[in-house]
Amino acid sequence: MYTEYKTVYEGNEAEIIEKKSRFIATVRPVGSEEEALEFIESMRKKYWDASHNCFAYVVGKRCELQRCSDDGEPGGTAGRPMLDVLLGEGLHDTAVVVTRYFGGTLLGTGGLVRAYQGAAKAGIQASTIITKKTGRKWKLATDYTGLGKIQYILGQRKSLVLNTSYEENVKMHLLLSEEEEKEVTEELVEGTGGKVVLEAGEECQFAKIGKETLVFPV
Repeated sequence: MYTEYKTVYEGNEAEIIEKKSRFIATVRPVGSEEEALEFIESMRKKYWDASHNCFAYVVGKRCELQRCSDDGEPGGTAGRPMLDVLLGEGLHDTAVVVTRYFGGTLLGTGGLVRAYQGAAKAGIQASTIITKKTGRKWKLATDYTGLGKIQYILGQRKSLVLNTSYEENVKMHLLLSEEEEKEVTEELVEGTGGKVVLEAGEECQFAKIGKETLVFPV
């Protein structure tokens, strides 16, 4: 089971030039094949006068849906190389369209493969990539005598604390991944001598961008 995977949070564009041909890569996150097809169609309309609008996309936690198109380029020189880039980067739920404006010079089979792969890589590098983890929200309550131990355990584990309130008791909201939640909750109970109260909440997916925590519904 995939408990974490890489995907695009914010897509972007990048352009490379090969022998006067322009290769414009546009990358987008997609949650379904329908979204991928809508995105591809929007790129075809935007770049209606281009020589080619080649694409590749992967959908699903296991990348179970994979599609690509050379859009008139010689077979195997555009779509498949772009798809290989997505798979090689370990990206899920991601689509890329590479638009070509022909510059008058033939690139040959090898040149086309390098150009389309290079454009796709540039588009990915320009985008914001995140690692989504599957986990659960937890509520934690304790008296002040157990706070130091709890902070130490969570700090050692680098567990995500969403917020903390200091009232009669200390209350925290945590995000724990599937991989860590059993061990962390057991450590908290043992470390406080059973004084901590833990309540499991809803399942979710989450990711970090710098110091910001993003939470996604399952």
